[in-house]
Amino acid sequence: MHFSSCLCTLLVALVYQVSAMDTVIGLYGETVEVPCNNGAPKPKDLFITKWKYDNGDLLTQLKDQDASVIATDKYKDRVSMAENSSLLIAKASLKDEKTFTCMVVAGADISEYPVKLLIHKAPTRVEITALATELEIGKPTQLGQCSAPDANPAANITWFKNKKHLVADGKGIIISSKVNVDEVTGLTTTSSTLQYTAEKGDTDALFTCGALNALSSPVSFTVTYPTERVSLHVISKGPLMEGDNVTLKCKADGNPLPTSFNFHIQRKVVKVENSDSYTVTDVTRDSTGEYKCSIIDNAKMEDSKNITINYLDMSLSPSGKVMKSAGESLALNLQTDASGELRVSWTKDNGKLDKMPKFDKLTYSDSGKYEVVVTMGALIKKASFELVIEGIPVIRRLAKQRGEDGQHKVLTCEAEGSPKPTVAWSVNGTSADESPYVNGKISHKLTIVPTVNLTVVCTVSNELGQDTRAINVSTCSSDDSDTTKLVVGVIVGLLLATVVVGLAYWLYMKKSKQGSWKTGEKEDGSTEESKKLEEKIEEKLEENSQKVEV
Repeated sequence: MHFSSCLCTLLVALVYQVSAMDTVIGLYGETVEVPCNNGAPKPKDLFITKWKYDNGDLLTQLKDQDASVIATDKYKDRVSMAENSSLLIAKASLKDEKTFTCMVVAGADISEYPVKLLIHKAPTRVEITALATELEIGKPTQLGQCSAPDANPAANITWFKNKKHLVADGKGIIISSKVNVDEVTGLTTTSSTLQYTAEKGDTDALFTCGALNALSSPVSFTVTYPTERVSLHVISKGPLMEGDNVTLKCKADGNPLPTSFNFHIQRKVVKVENSDSYTVTDVTRDSTGEYKCSIIDNAKMEDSKNITINYLDMSLSPSGKVMKSAGESLALNLQTDASGELRVSWTKDNGKLDKMPKFDKLTYSDSGKYEVVVTMGALIKKASFELVIEGIPVIRRLAKQRGEDGQHKVLTCEAEGSPKPTVAWSVNGTSADESPYVNGKISHKLTIVPTVNLTVVCTVSNELGQDTRAINVSTCSSDDSDTTKLVVGVIVGLLLATVVVGLAYWLYMKKSKQGSWKTGEKEDGSTEESKKLEEKIEEKLEENSQKVEV
């Protein structure tokens, strides 16, 4: 009592000052710190600090002493003083929303710092309930109710579609809200109802609602609308060909999607239930035409496609293995029938030909494998035949020549025939050389050293027959004597020719003179003719003489 009376007497003598009110926001259920003098440092001449509120004192603290709790109500066990003289209130609730005053006595001054305390609480959760089962295009539907319970102040709820803020327009978007207060805690629950008119683009849209920094889980709805368009699709990996299976698929844009369709297949209607596809099997060129599909409850809601079945027919005559004789003819017959433009190419033994081959007179070089390829887009047809030209072998050339060293002879036998002829000689030799068998031709060379004059026979044969030819071959030494004999023979022949010419001249002159005497013709003409004839004979004799000298 003595301390209190002294304190009262002291306070009367001091100057009393009251500061402007501050506001502090604390969190519900947490310990709230209410600062004294906005957290300013304690004055040096501090004597006493006291916290109070409208209904009484809470606690006091003398300089350099611990704070003393003097509250006797609900704050008795919940208040304390911090080192900086701030008031600490544990387990804050909405009932703590009031004005608390910090009184400081320092020197000759008494200062009071009132602080208004507000308690905030975020909603326990934000969720959407009472969801609609589906949304129908053009029909206003209560989409759902968003609630934000146990908040202070009351939560302000916002609706979003695909994270975009929805603004009420009184037509397609109508939002109504209400707030309920808990009588015990004083906390509020805000409820917001969204009435929404769906559009076609709202399929798979995500709706959310939010309050403060909290968002609900997103929700989506089935948006129903009638079919507005039907489309027919032809399922194929490439151009349709005869024998293929063609799958028709009918798609509609309604929701829910139609499950049954009518397929119009070449003037026939096929009803398909619980499926949007129909398969036409083993199509032919006659399957080409218009195909349609429609929904069962609206035949006018249809789509159509023109389908072309591609085909390519080809036949080649002859085919397989064709046996022919050299000199014969062969007619080729290529027939095609197709649904589009064709490209034809020929090859012989994998080598490209410029055009279709023509065989008026077959030769051995015509033998080979011929293939024709007919294409139309991605369609390809091939046909081939193997042409084999046969013939009895014929020797085309049999020749001899002296070897480079002058000591041997080289015989060459060239022949044609098919199958490949076998070459045989009537004598043995060395260095037998056979050329490759190409286009029915073969060449065989034989080197011999004849010691006597002989006749050599070349025989070529195959399973069809044979041919034989002989050639005279002399020794290398007799070739030299044969050359001398040839020169002498030429000289003798020229001399005999000169004698014959002279004799003919003598007889001519004799007959000419007799005829001139009998007919009485002038001798001048005969003489002139004789002179000319003599000049010709002399020229002939000189020419023969020169040849003999050579």
